[in-house]
Amino acid sequence: QVHLVESGGGLVQPGGSLTLSCAASGFTFSRYSMRWYRQAPGKVRELVASIAADSDTSNYVESVKGRFTISRDNAKNTVYLQMSSLKLEDTAVYYCNARLMGSPYWGQGTQVTVSS
Repeated sequence: QVHLVESGGGLVQPGGSLTLSCAASGFTFSRYSMRWYRQAPGKVRELVASIAADSDTSNYVESVKGRFTISRDNAKNTVYLQMSSLKLEDTAVYYCNARLMGSPYWGQGTQVTVSS
C-alpha cells in the first residue's frame, strides 16, 4: 500500500526558510518522479516542483524559481522541498505526490503559514 507522509511545515516569518520532507513507502521509490503541490485557501491545487526518478531533472512553477529546491534521497525513500525567502503568498497546505500506473497518490499535507 502506497503511503506518503509529509512533515516539516509550520509558521515562519516572511523571508524565512523551511524544509519539507515526504517519506514514501509501498512502492519502488527510486523508479518514479515525485512532485510537490500546494493549495491555498480558496484556490486550486497547483504543482510547485517535480523531480525525476534519478534526480537529473527538476522543474518549478515560475513563482518559486530561485527560492525553492526539490531534492530526493532514494536510499531513504524521501523527497524534500527546501523553501527560502518565503512570502506571504506561499502560505498553503503542501502535498507530496506520486503517480503510479497513471494513478495519483497523495500525502495528508503539511501546513505552511508565512506571517509576520
